[in-house]
Amino acid sequence: MDAYRIVIGSKAYSSWSLRPWLALRHVGVPFEEEVIPLRTPETRQRILAHSPAGKVPVLIHGKVIVWDSLAICEYLAERHPNAGLWPWDPAARALARSVSAEMHSGFQDLRRNLFMDLKRTIDVPERRAAAAADIARVVAIWRDCRDRFGDDGPFLFGRFSIADCMFAPVCTRFTTWGVEVDADTRAYMDAVFALPAMKDWVEAAKAEPWTVDMLAG
Repeated sequence: MDAYRIVIGSKAYSSWSLRPWLALRHVGVPFEEEVIPLRTPETRQRILAHSPAGKVPVLIHGKVIVWDSLAICEYLAERHPNAGLWPWDPAARALARSVSAEMHSGFQDLRRNLFMDLKRTIDVPERRAAAAADIARVVAIWRDCRDRFGDDGPFLFGRFSIADCMFAPVCTRFTTWGVEVDADTRAYMDAVFALPAMKDWVEAAKAEPWTVDMLAG
């Protein structure tokens, strides 16, 4: 069987890379990874060597190349149905897909103002204010999923799913930028950060030798 190989950006900054990486870890199969530092003169050329889209992440599986975070998660869900990357219940699965797609395509104010940075904490109140509507929508999504389908565990649909992969970077953003949240939201974030895979990612991110000042633009 062909081994998986995933090409990702800097773990401290690449929210899109974190998402399918968590899914791969959840599936529980061995995989190789290549980390490409972001915002260097060589970054784009190195990524283009793996994907014509010129973006990370990229999953390589034999002759199959998948270069979008959600598409990679879907590919893994299809190849490993017993891993439960989507909820089994049709109604829960429909909601999980909907909120994952919303995260994939929306929340531009959150992305623009509260970028992912696992190397530091940042206190810029005007950036939090600019993302306030998106923050409120994220918290509402988490509350709705937990209220309706969260009885079987601490994650959005009880058991860990692609929906948690999609929102895991938001947990890091809320922490980096000091977003104040209620106790239920904090409990969900704590569950995400307690994942062994998440702990490994954060530890590796903090140990990376390269640093980017994302505030500098």
